[in-house]
Amino acid sequence: MSNLASFLVSAAKRHPAKAAMVFNDKATSYAELNGASNMVANGLKAAGIQPGDRVALTCPNLPYFPIIYYGILKAGAVVVPLNVLLKGREIAYHLKDSGAKAYFCFQGTAELPMADEGRKGFAETDTCQHFWVMTAAPGAPSPIEGAPTFDSLLAGQSPALDFHQVAAGDTAVILYTSGTTGFPKGAELTHANLTMNAMACNDLFQSQPDDIHLLALPLFHSFGQTTQMNASIVGGLTFVLMARFDPQAALEALEKQNISVFAGVPTMYWAMLNVPEAETKFDLAKISKRLRLGVSGGSSMPLEVLKGFEKRFQITVLEGYGLSETSPVASFNSLDRPVKPGSVGTPLRGVEIAVLNDQGQPQPVNEVGEVVIRGHNVTKGYINRPEQNAAAIKNGWFYTGDLGRLDEDGYLYIVDRLKDMIIRGGFNVYPREVEEVLMTHPAVSMAAVIGVPDDKLGEEVKAFVILKAGAEATDTEIVHWAKEQMASYKYPRQVEIRPTLPMNATGKILKRELRDA
Repeated sequence: MSNLASFLVSAAKRHPAKAAMVFNDKATSYAELNGASNMVANGLKAAGIQPGDRVALTCPNLPYFPIIYYGILKAGAVVVPLNVLLKGREIAYHLKDSGAKAYFCFQGTAELPMADEGRKGFAETDTCQHFWVMTAAPGAPSPIEGAPTFDSLLAGQSPALDFHQVAAGDTAVILYTSGTTGFPKGAELTHANLTMNAMACNDLFQSQPDDIHLLALPLFHSFGQTTQMNASIVGGLTFVLMARFDPQAALEALEKQNISVFAGVPTMYWAMLNVPEAETKFDLAKISKRLRLGVSGGSSMPLEVLKGFEKRFQITVLEGYGLSETSPVASFNSLDRPVKPGSVGTPLRGVEIAVLNDQGQPQPVNEVGEVVIRGHNVTKGYINRPEQNAAAIKNGWFYTGDLGRLDEDGYLYIVDRLKDMIIRGGFNVYPREVEEVLMTHPAVSMAAVIGVPDDKLGEEVKAFVILKAGAEATDTEIVHWAKEQMASYKYPRQVEIRPTLPMNATGKILKRELRDA
């Protein structure tokens, strides 16, 4: 198994002039993407980055992301993608935990100053030696005093490279994911994990040479990264980058860019279905003629949304299931088998899925239990987490913490989450991290965070807090304060101040009672 980036090299040799990616109507050919990523690899090596070193990347869906991503891999280093919404304190945690030696950070905007937050996190991290800023306008001076630009790293570097060879089990990407307790954990995904998952996606989607993907899913997340960016590069396809999802802009791109494959979380499908006057604003017949496939994941698709989208565009929407720890795809409905609405399909080829009871024994057909996964897609483990690795991976089986059932045909249905994790608009939020931040508020004595149902986002974050004796604060004040402390997808939009919280005899907060209240 060779370096994941070798597929970019071979695609550039086979069809150098073909568009690899499109952004703002500007196409970048395979030859151009390959050459630019080679320059990144050469620049990293000149800066002293060695094979196996971790390199962090904060960037929205811009051409910078794939150029740097494949450049890091070509240098034999490991990509650590970071959520673009993270604040300085959160970035510092990720840089320290991953042991990142270098950090690429996009400039951002006035509303989302990524480089400002990135610089704060970098400044708190002694082990990270380099910080490069990608400017909004290529070639512009650095917006951060003393911070070199991405362009300065590339200056004088050759677009030719003999890229670093790797072993199949070498780590390619570290994806940070949530858990039931504590802070994010970095799942190490190998070159083999990601290559085989991308290949499997192309098989599932019955990819065609002229396919064009609309890439609106954030690239720092495993869904868009594997099922669209890597799958496109492995298959020699084209993807159109959308910096930030907007339902009207997505419909416009479907029409204008001749998109054949769209992938998104259910809220994206819901938003596109609810664009006002879409029938008069867009040529839906043209979209339907070209669009051949929808792909959904991240959370369960409401049946009415699924039916509505399929009816409007006369296509099949395939639902699947996976986690960052499974690269991410574990099961999917496929075009060559009957699609069962409400199901997340059958296991990928070479992947096993079982449903176990509390004693670790397989459940009978249609009986609910914990979903466990074994195969080429399972992470080699979490970095720096031996105890959690032992709990999560047993005899090659990854214990997901999700509850599901398998029907008589082997189709998987996800019933609920065993964990307390909240999925807000496709983003994972773990309550304990939010609780710990809330408890640094000068007026807050205790906090409990749960997910509550939300028609648009699936779940919304809600906090129940007890104030310190004699302290004063309103729910609105705490919401505004939390907004300044946490990434926008994490902070609670709802805060309820209570004199007490329900607890059991050992002092554990009974969140089930909060949910049922």
